[in-house]
Amino acid sequence: MSHPTNTYSLVADIGGTNTRVALANGRQILPETIRRYTNSKFPGLETVIRQYISDENDVDPIAACVAVAGPVRDGAATMTNLDWTIDKDTLTRATSAETVAILNDLQAQGHALGYIDQANIQTVLPGQKAPDNAARLVVGVGTGFNAAPVFDHEHGRIVPPSESGHANLPIRNEMELRLCQFVSTAHGFPAVEDVLSGRGLEHAYAFLGVEANDPRELSAKDIMERCNNQTDPRAEEAARLFTRILGTVCGNLSLIQLPFGGVYLVGGVSRAFSAHLTNFGFGEAFRDKGRFAGFMGNFGVHVVHDDYAALTGCAAHLVSLSKSN
Repeated sequence: MSHPTNTYSLVADIGGTNTRVALANGRQILPETIRRYTNSKFPGLETVIRQYISDENDVDPIAACVAVAGPVRDGAATMTNLDWTIDKDTLTRATSAETVAILNDLQAQGHALGYIDQANIQTVLPGQKAPDNAARLVVGVGTGFNAAPVFDHEHGRIVPPSESGHANLPIRNEMELRLCQFVSTAHGFPAVEDVLSGRGLEHAYAFLGVEANDPRELSAKDIMERCNNQTDPRAEEAARLFTRILGTVCGNLSLIQLPFGGVYLVGGVSRAFSAHLTNFGFGEAFRDKGRFAGFMGNFGVHVVHDDYAALTGCAAHLVSLSKSN
């Protein structure tokens, strides 16, 4: 079907493997326009966007925003696992849009908060009631790990960029010290992302095998499948270890950012663990902050079950840009 000229925004979520593109009417994603493209079939983002515009009957968007799995600086993005040039000039040339923007994918998730269907938000830990403009924290656990605060003020929303996954992994006991030494041996530095990610879960499983004098490797998908089916005690133990460390890290970040508006876990691994967080000790680890244990009850923790939240965040960011101009 044809689309009206200079009416809709074009939004895209660029991952390491696939790029999802859609049209948005204000903050509302048009579900029938969502398309997925395999990155390996295209030489760059401009080609993907041009293909999408063609697939959508030469739609002429008024604005465009893309979310990128990598750091963004001075309007240009660098992707860890994809050799593409992603900058505002490229996006403008591909879309002919009047307004363009580039966000880190976690920033896009932050801009989506408040515009996601409540049916897609699962509460893990209830928090205290807070003002609508209270700070929030979005934590992404998937292929990698990252976290960023979300600040709302009279001039709009700010989601600062961050690379939280590359901070040191916290240590609370002898076992976690040995885990740090294990991932440090493999990667040279015990970073949060070395445990709290899809490959991090694999590291935890391999570590427990070394601890038991029975080394074995398993993919993250298989670990979660065995955990869900209760067919592998080591898979369950790895998931418990992962969950406790996730609780510790989220608690640390909450004390740093004071997200009285809530902590929001996003990403495929977060969703995969959502049914286990309570039973595997997330809450206990999250609140294990000594004399601040009671204070931690101020922060609610939620899991976002919306695979298109980054697209919504891109659309919401464009709306905020149009209001500020």
